[in-house]
Amino acid sequence: MDTLPGSAYPLGATADPNGTNFALFSQNGTRVELCLIGDDGSESRVDLTEVDAQVWHGYLRGVGPGQRYGYRVHGPYDPASGQRFNPSKLLLDPYARAIDGAIRWDPALFSYEQGDETALNVDDSRPFTMLSVITDPAFDWEGDTPPHCAYGDTIIYEAHVRGLTKLHPDIPPEQRGTYAAVGHPAIIEHLQKLGVTAIELMPVHQFVIDGTLQDKGLSNYWGYNTIGFFAPHNAYATDPAAGHQVAEFKEMVRALHAAGLEVILDVVYNHTAEGNQLGPTLSFRGIDNSEYYRLSPDNLRYYLDYTGTGNSLNVRQPRTLQLIMDSLRYWVTEMHVDGFRFDLASVLAREFYDVDKLSTFFEVVAQDPVVSQVKLIAEPWDIGPGGYQVGNFPPNWTEWNGKYRDTVRDFWRGQPATLGEFASRLTGSADLYEDDGRRPSASINFVTAHDGFTLADLVSYNSKHNEANGEQNRDGTDDNRSWNCGVEGDTDDPAILALRARQKRNFLATLLLSQGVPMILHGDELGRTQHGNNNAYAQDNELTWMHWDTADHELIAFTAAVAKLRSEHPTFRRLRYFDGKPVDRADGDPLPDIGWLSPSGVEMTMQDWSAGFNKSITVFLNGQSLERRDADGHQLTDDDVILFFNADSAPVEFTLPPRAVPLRWEVLLDTSQADAAPAPLEKTTITLADRSLVVLRRVAA
Repeated sequence: MDTLPGSAYPLGATADPNGTNFALFSQNGTRVELCLIGDDGSESRVDLTEVDAQVWHGYLRGVGPGQRYGYRVHGPYDPASGQRFNPSKLLLDPYARAIDGAIRWDPALFSYEQGDETALNVDDSRPFTMLSVITDPAFDWEGDTPPHCAYGDTIIYEAHVRGLTKLHPDIPPEQRGTYAAVGHPAIIEHLQKLGVTAIELMPVHQFVIDGTLQDKGLSNYWGYNTIGFFAPHNAYATDPAAGHQVAEFKEMVRALHAAGLEVILDVVYNHTAEGNQLGPTLSFRGIDNSEYYRLSPDNLRYYLDYTGTGNSLNVRQPRTLQLIMDSLRYWVTEMHVDGFRFDLASVLAREFYDVDKLSTFFEVVAQDPVVSQVKLIAEPWDIGPGGYQVGNFPPNWTEWNGKYRDTVRDFWRGQPATLGEFASRLTGSADLYEDDGRRPSASINFVTAHDGFTLADLVSYNSKHNEANGEQNRDGTDDNRSWNCGVEGDTDDPAILALRARQKRNFLATLLLSQGVPMILHGDELGRTQHGNNNAYAQDNELTWMHWDTADHELIAFTAAVAKLRSEHPTFRRLRYFDGKPVDRADGDPLPDIGWLSPSGVEMTMQDWSAGFNKSITVFLNGQSLERRDADGHQLTDDDVILFFNADSAPVEFTLPPRAVPLRWEVLLDTSQADAAPAPLEKTTITLADRSLVVLRRVAA
């Protein structure tokens, strides 16, 4: 085989018309063999003898796209010193752009003998592992242009490739559950109807299905078990041919962009699928364990685990940090994605032990001319000490606002002493984000997400029901802040069903009319239930898939109507926080940009705010206090809006504030009605049904 020295950069397998350059980082390895795998399963080995800056490299003529390959890395096997080299294990390229096949669980995948982790296992893992694939970067993007939707105008739809599409009747059966299905006109039409601007896909990096789950007949459905940070998950492709998943993913992005929809990826850079010291040797562990992973300083045999998965990537190592940044940049430049949601992002900020928002990772991201320009969303916590970091990420980041979720849930289930915090969450959580110069859009607001109850279950269950996971209902959180409206689970009681429907509308309306960026969980608008399972990570079946045939079309229409209301009224999408200062108005005396009133129509007092069981409030939004300007630089204004919130278990009469009495008002939204059309307000009072929300708009005289 014709082998040339090649280049140490770029890392991975880079093809050109004449051949392919291979480059692999291993600081502590003593020998690297490149293994080319034939269609018949045969293996040809080539020693990479050139080494520059710990990168082993070589160029092979006549080797091109479609070729499957792996590595065997030699070196000491000494777990006590953090070294776990074992050339009997065929290893995935950390930079592989595509991965072929799936893991077939066998003892040969492990570097130690089962039952004795001190004994070296020299069985060949090749028949049981996945293979890296050389890809062809050529693709006709047909002039693809990212939508570049401003954060303040964004509505995110969190979705799962399979769960979203597996049961859709208008998608061809062979496409369901794939990238092609996500880009299908039926899905695009639904997303556009809802008014969402971005789809946030749960992990699509190549992941591994745990053997323990397979033994139970379960699956790693969520995908938070990454092994390939550059490779689209191959099981989501319609074509099983090696490497075709890359083109299918690009086709999906191109179709979504053409419809004006952004693509955000949920990414897992905090750990890998290799687990703890008892896990398999699939890639990083066998390439250079002590460089890629954070090891316990007290005993290098063990891993520091801030993720609950057994290991944490060593972001302090320059080459590991480079891997993450190269991956992010690749997905933006080559795959055209528009942003990332970082799973357990606090792990990436741990320099030594504590979370540090001035960490090297954040500094590198801020300086990167590509990555810094896309949407960066943090899940701002991990399971380690001090890991809960809501409000503490750097200025160019947005965050999943867990405090928003908890407060809104508490408010609508009638918990006492939540009114003040509810007001803060409704107006963009300035207490969390304003001090470092961030805007309301820093808050990614959500009521439900993949982790926890669906919206339908949030109003139908007081407790989790995770028996299907095979862990005796011990898994999943017990802090659901849910309310079953009087009966646990299914019921045919019309009064309870009506209350649950109203509560779902309350949650969706509050979410879409709050300052910040709303995120809807896929299927909530259909009434999707997981029958009380709040940790469906292993359920790749009809429990988690969207049942389009039984969709709640009234709820879909309601969600779309509220999203349209948000889109049409920039007062719900303010660029800056309210400050309470008076704003000059053409119709009379100045008014503050926001007003907080009791149901009687008078300004809230300190006693009103501190009343433990005060569950009703009026909010006035001054439409003439916007910071937005049109294309010519003229300041935009909006209609004045009044929102009445009643979380009480009884109807409450609300009175218009004195300044509003002589004006004309229109009822735009009433969550006690499934499909109420806008109607004029004929009186100076309005009675809200128990647990409901009403929105008024000032109508020009």
